Amino acid sequence: MDDPFQLGGERFASRLLIGTAGYPNQQLMLDAIQASGAEIVTVSIRRISLEGYAESLVDALGGRYRLLPNTAGCATAKDAVLTAELAREALETNWVKLEIIGDRETLWPDMEQLLGATQTLVRAGFVVLPYCSDDLVLCLRLADLGAAAVMPLGSPIGSGRGIANPFAIELLAQRSPVPVILDAGIGTASDAALALELGCAGVLLNTAVAKAADPRLMADAMRQAVIAGRQARRAGRIPKRSHAEPSSPQLGLVGS
Repeated sequence: MDDPFQLGGERFASRLLIGTAGYPNQQLMLDAIQASGAEIVTVSIRRISLEGYAESLVDALGGRYRLLPNTAGCATAKDAVLTAELAREALETNWVKLEIIGDRETLWPDMEQLLGATQTLVRAGFVVLPYCSDDLVLCLRLADLGAAAVMPLGSPIGSGRGIANPFAIELLAQRSPVPVILDAGIGTASDAALALELGCAGVLLNTAVAKAADPRLMADAMRQAVIAGRQARRAGRIPKRSHAEPSSPQLGLVGS
């Protein structure tokens, strides 16, 4: 592990985080998660059974992955904090992906509510990973409040439109003192690679895999894309130029 992904005081080999919603069936979901190589799997705490009976999602995933409960469906800081506390008690984890939706049509995060909930949960000992906009100032404020990472959307949840504002994401990745994990909007593997090339520490995605014609194949493509994007970032891209520059020497040519 020469380039580990450090998050919340832990080290991970994979920089891909994956969701569990929207698959045609549970077995296909499990196969896709395995193909993705992800070690962190997010589950909606308000939409799953927390009981460990034989066919439950928690039972199927528990012990094999780090479960990251999320507060999807919450619209207020109060609801999100209560949901996080329920998840901590039921799943015995203090990690939470904090989602507070401010607009039901676009599923845009409510940043004002997010700031308050982050502060409350950090004080209560949670490792908070907030789903947020790409607003630099507000993301820096989340980091100041103790968020373990910031998770800006690339474009609206489930839209598959990729990274709408790569400049903002790259700037945020440069300035953020905590890892930046692109969350939402990924449509295909090249979107995931671009996020890492822009400097994101990781990517969280769900719909692009769950709704693909072949979720297992797309999950494997995402795994490879995240690796390729990270390697390209570390290798360093060449400068963009406004003119052509020959790759072969122009002196000493035959006949010159």
